[in-house]
Amino acid sequence: MSLTGYAWAAMQGLVGGLTTTDVISQDQPADGARDILLVGMDSRTDAQGNPLPQQLLDQLRAGVSDGEENTDTLILVHIPNNGSKAVAMSLPRDSYVNIPGFGKHKINSAYARGKATERSKLQASGDTDAKDVELKSNQAGAKTLIATVQQLTGFGIDNYASINLLGFSDITKAIGGVDVCLKDNVNDPYSGARFTAGRHTISGVEALEFVRQRHGLPRGDLDRVVRQQVFMAGMAQKVLSAGTLADPGKLSGLTDAIKKSVVLNQGWDIFAFAQQMKGLTGGQLQFETIPVVNVDYDTPEDGQAIQVDPQQVHDFVQTVTGVPAPQQPAAAGSQNSATTVDVHNGTSKEGLAANVSESLSAKGFTAGETKNASGNVKSTAVRYPAGAKDKAQTVADALGSKSSLVEDDSVPAGHVLVVIGSDFQQASSAANVRQAPAQSSSSAAPPPAAPDDKPITADGITCVN
Repeated sequence: MSLTGYAWAAMQGLVGGLTTTDVISQDQPADGARDILLVGMDSRTDAQGNPLPQQLLDQLRAGVSDGEENTDTLILVHIPNNGSKAVAMSLPRDSYVNIPGFGKHKINSAYARGKATERSKLQASGDTDAKDVELKSNQAGAKTLIATVQQLTGFGIDNYASINLLGFSDITKAIGGVDVCLKDNVNDPYSGARFTAGRHTISGVEALEFVRQRHGLPRGDLDRVVRQQVFMAGMAQKVLSAGTLADPGKLSGLTDAIKKSVVLNQGWDIFAFAQQMKGLTGGQLQFETIPVVNVDYDTPEDGQAIQVDPQQVHDFVQTVTGVPAPQQPAAAGSQNSATTVDVHNGTSKEGLAANVSESLSAKGFTAGETKNASGNVKSTAVRYPAGAKDKAQTVADALGSKSSLVEDDSVPAGHVLVVIGSDFQQASSAANVRQAPAQSSSSAAPPPAAPDDKPITADGITCVN
């Protein structure tokens, strides 16, 4: 009875002290599940916007801030209302995706781009209240990120939670550390990760070093994604266990850490969520990663990134969650049909314009003129008339290969012109990436799996690179 009363009081104190933000529309349709976007922020402030002390940043090996608030960890958690298995899907931070309003960039820049744009607008309008500018620009950043994830996955986001470096460190300390296992010794001077092979219980700075390491790993960022997954699984196992929730000291430390460093969307009923989660056991939480096409994709302006195919991501998410495909593709196709795509071949490869035109037609675009360009072209470009940049971006996304967007008054209204250059990557173009359903999975690299292809769950410890 005492423990129950203490837990109730602790939850009341947690809810009363939480930092919330208005980033989620409250009219989300009931689809039989709760979809939560978990975000790990590379932020040098706490949840209230107060700067972290330099001494603490040095301890956390935060490095030098570039002034941007990038999202280094993105996980979409799908929790069915009926208590069946929950799935947590990682979105690699360097995934090259369409960011609504900004074009194609790495997904970890969506928050920073939305925030920076809103900040500039507020300052230009004469808003001199620093806290007001910070609050509203952070909301805009979160909304941009949420819209990006929704577009990529095809799932509506019901709840949003972000955590910064300090919070991650403090939460791991509060629960008494997390058990992890490494296949080999690691010694990475960049992240500070120095561990021997085998099992470890880590917390605080060591925990940050474990989840942030990417140098020296066989698959770089993809192995870091797996690190994050096994760590989250271990953390879930600890929090879901009675040893944490029934321990007044651990519960108090956990709520204090959450209040300092976690931001949730307004309107999230934490009590109801806790009731929903109480029956969830470790084996009912499984971790996955979205499929990728190319882990060394050269982008026009963002350096190397991870190429993903939105349609494959949609299909994958629907498969692992068991949610039927929505009726959106037909609508998207009908929207695409309003755009006529002309294709000019600026390479020496015969028939390339016709092949590209055919692949774009398969995605709903209206086929236009196909012919050879007036000369050899080095860089692929998507040209569009004034006011049609969004349509050009949609064509560029469907094209699959890197391309630049160029406004061109000579392109007729309602048309978009694709000029294929020698840099066009046929192997990663839409014609090859999106094949028949039976073949589509072979065109994309499989998602990062746990070593020995064992699924990662919160029931047990999986050894990783």
